[in-house]
Amino acid sequence: MAKQRVESTARPSPAAPPSRTISAEERHQLIAETAYYRAEQRGFTGGDPIADWLAAEAEVEGRLNRVH
Repeated sequence: MAKQRVESTARPSPAAPPSRTISAEERHQLIAETAYYRAEQRGFTGGDPIADWLAAEAEVEGRLNRVH
């Protein structure tokens, strides 16, 4: 009796992309843009720029930590 060849349809999972460390300038720019968008969402009225910055910093750090 001849053996049948069974081909696997499973594909190897791609390697995870290499992690990249961002510079202090890139991190600062990401936080500044995120803080700007927070202010923009409320129409640039009210709010506290420092609170926007701190919230943006926490958001960016969270995103960066998920990547690495």
